[in-house]
Amino acid sequence: MLPHPVSGGPPYPRKITVTRVAAWRSRQLVGDGVRLFHRATTADGAGRSGLSSLTYTTMMDYAASAAIAVALANTLFFAAATAESRANVALYLLITVAPFAVVAPVIGPLLDRLQHGRRVAMALSFVGRALLLVVMATHVNDWLLYPAALGFMVLTKSFGVLKAAVTPRLLPPQITLVKVNSRLTVFGLVAGGVSGALAAGVAALAGSPGALLFTAVVCLAGAALCLRIPSWVEVTEGEVPASLGGTETPGTATRRRQPIGRHVAVALWGNGTARVLTGFLTLFVAFAVKAQAESSPGRQLLLLGIVGAVAGAGSFLGNAVGARMHFGRPDQAILSCVAAGLTMAVLAALVPGIAVAAVTALVAATASAIAKVCLDAVIQREVPEASRASAFGRSETVLQMAWVLGGALGVLLPPIYWIGFASVSVLLGLGLTQTLLARRGSSLIPGFGAGAPLRQHPATRRADQPT
Repeated sequence: MLPHPVSGGPPYPRKITVTRVAAWRSRQLVGDGVRLFHRATTADGAGRSGLSSLTYTTMMDYAASAAIAVALANTLFFAAATAESRANVALYLLITVAPFAVVAPVIGPLLDRLQHGRRVAMALSFVGRALLLVVMATHVNDWLLYPAALGFMVLTKSFGVLKAAVTPRLLPPQITLVKVNSRLTVFGLVAGGVSGALAAGVAALAGSPGALLFTAVVCLAGAALCLRIPSWVEVTEGEVPASLGGTETPGTATRRRQPIGRHVAVALWGNGTARVLTGFLTLFVAFAVKAQAESSPGRQLLLLGIVGAVAGAGSFLGNAVGARMHFGRPDQAILSCVAAGLTMAVLAALVPGIAVAAVTALVAATASAIAKVCLDAVIQREVPEASRASAFGRSETVLQMAWVLGGALGVLLPPIYWIGFASVSVLLGLGLTQTLLARRGSSLIPGFGAGAPLRQHPATRRADQPT
């Protein structure tokens, strides 16, 4: 007997046959899934605040990044990984990674000064990516692929900075900014997984050009969704730009900028160190697998797929844990995350192999996600509301630069496990040391990174201390 249809569901078929019942049941399941998805994206007031619109846009961003990774898996993008192509390695670094280290410091301040048109800027980042994907699709096997890939990377990072600045203005009163960012990441990861699978199917049928054109369609959909974000994100009256430098105490902003304070500086150093490891793993493992399994393209894709899936699972796990836990001392949690990444990098250097590298990717992604949750909480607690959107945009720029630094290290080093992981372990050790010193008001670089004196938060003040 057929179950009773839910309200708004498909009507019963007039004539009962196996085919018609199967089609009816499929429509019912799809409708239930759409309604469940809509409830999830609009829960906790997200539909009224406009957060649901940003959620859909973020999903398209993750979907585009996953699809292009699949589309470029067998192109010149990873051809530089072979041990005989040292000139190609240098070309790859020069065109796709090194310039972004110069562009990244410009993106944050430039977008910070964008007082109006944030939705249009986000939409243009998608449109620009779509155009570059068309260029890549027509130049898959020549050098023009590299500058187009660079442009795609820059626009992707720019969208991330803009999204970080827009999110606080769409915050529903029922939930915290930490949970909002975790929710956006979880939805994005799910969308990335679905898009990556679809792109793999398109690539199997139409090759890399077809997958790149599929990614372009995803970007155009993202551009349209950007314009559906509520217009109140454009209202910037009363905003005070945040400053990553300065020694003033938070809350004592000058006429032009608001210093972030030492708590945020410590969180940024720790998160930046964690991002160095994730950036390193993203490129180094791909090159190492390509070099060591050069004669078996199928095995290369399998190993890369395993590492990518493990890293995605770690990011999902880290955001899920971070959204449900309350970190009373976020600096301690961040230091623990950095220490966990350093421990796994040292282990991967001592016990080389793809298995340990995959576990390292899992730990690194989980730790990076938890550390980012802690950073969001610190910014929300320590930075005044007038400067919060700017602080999130600036912090995102720092994290993108740290990722690029790790990625550059992964490209420059020879694709040998112990050399790569030993080198990144040294860098992580320096980052952990700098984070510890910044917490104490000192720095490895005199006059840089210490920030303002630590301000004790009211929630942690002892009862016998004066208010």
